[in-house]
Amino acid sequence: MIFKIYALVAAVVTLLLDIPFDVFGQPHSWWLVPAILLGAFVALILLHIVIFALSILAVNLNKPPRDSDFFRLLVKGFLQMALPILRVKVHTTGLEKIPQDEPFLLVSNHIHDLDPAIIYYAVPDARLAFIAKREVRDLFPFIYKALHKLSGLPIDRENNREAAKTIINAARLIKDKTNSVAVFPEGYVSKSGELLPIRNGALKIATKSQSKIVVCTLWGTKQIPKNLLRRKTDIYFDVLEVIDTAENPHTAELGEQIYQRMEQSLQTHR
Repeated sequence: MIFKIYALVAAVVTLLLDIPFDVFGQPHSWWLVPAILLGAFVALILLHIVIFALSILAVNLNKPPRDSDFFRLLVKGFLQMALPILRVKVHTTGLEKIPQDEPFLLVSNHIHDLDPAIIYYAVPDARLAFIAKREVRDLFPFIYKALHKLSGLPIDRENNREAAKTIINAARLIKDKTNSVAVFPEGYVSKSGELLPIRNGALKIATKSQSKIVVCTLWGTKQIPKNLLRRKTDIYFDVLEVIDTAENPHTAELGEQIYQRMEQSLQTHR
């Protein structure tokens, strides 16, 4: 979509340049016109990337995040450009199940650090705020700043008291209808691809905010670095079901239900 928009803008720029410079009337317009079109198209893409990068660099992690529609639009456009260039194809199913008129808790298995980017690409208009492990700040500071800008919340997995605060803050985002929240309830990246045990504490975000849980699975993201530019990578993002926590507020039962549903879905991709 973003390529089509920028191609259209590049065409408009070319037409506007014809007014003062008579571009189409030049004897060498046969190459000048496509050159201007291509130049304007590339310039728009580069401008998008520069503004996107500067917006992230300007993020102050010591201040509360200021979620903005403009930055989310930059993220959406960047991913729409980056994934096709990297030859990544995201196949989605079940998107129609996602609630459109209320915030929710999205849960998914976790197989690679690129999983949040794929989810943002798949559901760009859900206004998701990810819960990210604190280690991301040191390992991937640029990504951490982007997540912070998107109302992301850090979680200390080794400190139960701090983790509880994060869960309360995440539930507040949903309850205040500020954001939907996304979390990987396994707590860690599964290096083997096998589904790890569900940490039921993460599900308290939904029970405390009395929101629905959107259960999803991801498959294929581990192949992106291996296939990078050499071959196409197929990613599968499946929305399996939406659970109403008002009908079942018990996190242990919810965790078992979610685990079984995820495992059943992942079996089809292995």
